[in-house]
Amino acid sequence: MVSRSYSNLLDLASGDSLSLTFGRERRRLPRVATVAGVLSELDDDSTGSDAPSSVSQERMIIVGNQLPLRAHRSDSGEWNFNWDEDSLLLQLKDGLGEDVEVTYIGCLKEQVDPREQDDVAQTLLETFKCVPAFIPSELFSKFYHGFCKQHLWPLFHYMLPLSPDLGGRFDRSLWQAYLSVNKIFADKVMEVISPDDDFVWVHDYHLMVLPTFLRKRFNRVKLGFFLHSPFPSSEIYRTLPVRDELLRALLNSDLIGFHTFDYARHFLSCCSRMLGLSYQSKRGYIGLEYYGRTVSIKILPVGIHIGQLQSVLNLNETEAKVAELRDQFRGQTVVLGVDDMDIFKGISLKLLAMEQLLIQHPDKRGKVVLVQIANPARGRGKDVQEVQSETTATVSRINETFGRQGYKPVVLIDTPLQFYERIAYYVIAECCLVTAVRDGMNLIPYEYIICRQGNEKLDETLRLNPLTPKKSMLVVSEFIGCSPSLSGAIRVNPWNIDAVAEAMDTALIVSEAEKQMRHEKHYRYVSTHDVAYWARSFLQDLERACRDHVRRRCWGIGFGLGFRVIALDPNFRKLSVEHIVSSYKRTKSRAILLDYDGAMMLPGPIRTTANTEVVGILNSLCRDPKNVVFLVSGKGRNTLTEWFSACENLGLAAEHGYFVRTNHEADWETCVSVPDFDWKQIAEPVMQLYTETTDGSTIETKESALVWSYQYADPDFGSCQAKELLDHLESVLANEPVSVKSGQHIVEVKPQGVNKGIVAEHLLSTMQQKGMLPDFVLCIGDDRSDEDMFKVILSAGDSLSPVAEVFACTVGQKPSKAKYYLEDTTEIVRMLQGLANASEQAARNHPQATFRLAFADSK
Repeated sequence: MVSRSYSNLLDLASGDSLSLTFGRERRRLPRVATVAGVLSELDDDSTGSDAPSSVSQERMIIVGNQLPLRAHRSDSGEWNFNWDEDSLLLQLKDGLGEDVEVTYIGCLKEQVDPREQDDVAQTLLETFKCVPAFIPSELFSKFYHGFCKQHLWPLFHYMLPLSPDLGGRFDRSLWQAYLSVNKIFADKVMEVISPDDDFVWVHDYHLMVLPTFLRKRFNRVKLGFFLHSPFPSSEIYRTLPVRDELLRALLNSDLIGFHTFDYARHFLSCCSRMLGLSYQSKRGYIGLEYYGRTVSIKILPVGIHIGQLQSVLNLNETEAKVAELRDQFRGQTVVLGVDDMDIFKGISLKLLAMEQLLIQHPDKRGKVVLVQIANPARGRGKDVQEVQSETTATVSRINETFGRQGYKPVVLIDTPLQFYERIAYYVIAECCLVTAVRDGMNLIPYEYIICRQGNEKLDETLRLNPLTPKKSMLVVSEFIGCSPSLSGAIRVNPWNIDAVAEAMDTALIVSEAEKQMRHEKHYRYVSTHDVAYWARSFLQDLERACRDHVRRRCWGIGFGLGFRVIALDPNFRKLSVEHIVSSYKRTKSRAILLDYDGAMMLPGPIRTTANTEVVGILNSLCRDPKNVVFLVSGKGRNTLTEWFSACENLGLAAEHGYFVRTNHEADWETCVSVPDFDWKQIAEPVMQLYTETTDGSTIETKESALVWSYQYADPDFGSCQAKELLDHLESVLANEPVSVKSGQHIVEVKPQGVNKGIVAEHLLSTMQQKGMLPDFVLCIGDDRSDEDMFKVILSAGDSLSPVAEVFACTVGQKPSKAKYYLEDTTEIVRMLQGLANASEQAARNHPQATFRLAFADSK
């Protein structure tokens, strides 16, 4: 099925769609979307992942907010471009292998005049394999400084917009700008992608809805996403008005990467609480089942480019700067901080800890210097100005209080530094201090460790014995992404000023041997888990996650950001009402098994009667002498007797098949012999214990079973309690003839052998004994318990007529043993009404056919 996309942002909101066309041959790039939401003209009339590929070499399309390029104009007005060696997107290329062709898509930091955009785009594509997305300045400002930095970035760092000054209230126009820019990026990907061959790797929170736009165009696109920021807990994330849209967009990826398990756990918790999705780990891989697709979760912190750092360490400029700093701080111990000037880096907390250190340890005065390098802020606004003014004021106060001639306790560097200058500070610092209150990864400690390893030239400059093991000390916040991987660091709560001060003191006074041991441990990890390792690992997992694409059948459904792809077995298809009615009319012996709750009626917490429309349809089907109709339910027999008393010829199976009644006049029978129910006296007190300790949980006592439900409990706590209850019950009931199973928000104990499949077996075997081999079998269900019925009827064999047509139908498009599906209960009821109408028409045409199959006489 070819998915369709949207050519205008207003169409996205309304659900109206237009077919899009994309050429797959390399051609001159048009200027795309210089106005929000407007597509370029496209001249090819084919889309979809079923199109043949024109590219055989493996290729990775890397999509980020900014291209890994630097751009500047020469004096003559011409554009000059060169690679940005500091860009992670460029550095990760080292891990992809020489045989992987890499194409980059992103924005340029500089605005390009619309008249020059065609030429610039052509130059970048031919020279750098870069495809620029040209975003009008006003739109980019709303997208980046607006939605990204005003809404997403603060929220992902745990700052709620409690007042207009804190991030600001949600502005839907900024959300529209965010969608527009993501749409422009999607158009750029479409210009160069060969969907059956290329991998697409999208980076960071700027492009969180891009997976939906790409999946909408090509159902089988091989798509990975990596989030470089924290992902907040569900309590924080759920405050975002577009929370579901972003979650569903990310789930259109094949692989989603996070730096730490905490971030991944928060994402999975949000999917559970807001979308009702569960995850599981199989052979070390975490996966989310989403409409038949398995969305894989990758947990791996990014590394640094060690080769680049070592090349800078070898520069003469670095050596000279190290010598200068050696002389400047002679006789003093340098503690180093390197942070962006923003509210989450905890610079003020670090300064207060330094002040506390000097107060509590007077011997450190004149000997310890905190060098704080403050990089320019990436955002802008009142909060940045407040951080700058607070930092400056705190530094001034500390230096006035503890400084003296030739000694300043805090050296604040808030002007831009060359990379080699920053490296030189790493080299001479005895300790690196990171006190961010929330940070996605923070690679400063990694860089510090590599620089402290140094080289022979720097050893000579610092007058170190090259044979002496190197040493370093780290004091890091427990709220940054790199913290879990630095087991030798002193971890601190940056809000605890006293604890940070004591950690600084500890880092300075530990023995040389311990400093060397900690450094060796960190250096071994950082040097083996570099950016190339990270990229290579991500690509390997992406290839694994996309391996089943060609074997799955895909459908695209949903409008706007609710779009998702259903991936199912190739033989699984929607049930045609015309086809089943036609089969129904020409067959003479029919077996019909129907689930009620969820199949013919949406399940609800409170219901006292059966649906009158459904009862009427069942009566029509039961009056047809060719039909044997059974309603199979998990409800008790008293409830079913009351609800369907008007259906005299309807067979009923209660409590998932434990009780069976062939018609209104027959007695209830049991399909499984159970000598006693003494096990209930063991199971019920255990369930009661978990009910008392799990708010919102309940116990349903059936004649043959006990069911513990946590549908209205906290989903995470309920799931945790359900696993514990399952283990507890299996332990205490190990010697009892019962089975303990978990289902959708339930844990159930019931006699062994009881399931809906035995009803299907009972029905087919009884009809066979009466010489009535059915040539038409219909079985409808909606959940896991109905899969047993599907399994039985699909493998019935000799119990059916050689020409029998079997229709196993589930509700909704999802993995199932059934071969057919209908979308919802409304379609199920409409289909059954079509069968009932066919029976009534046959009765009118042949009024003499009043004999009914004597299934009730089978006892």
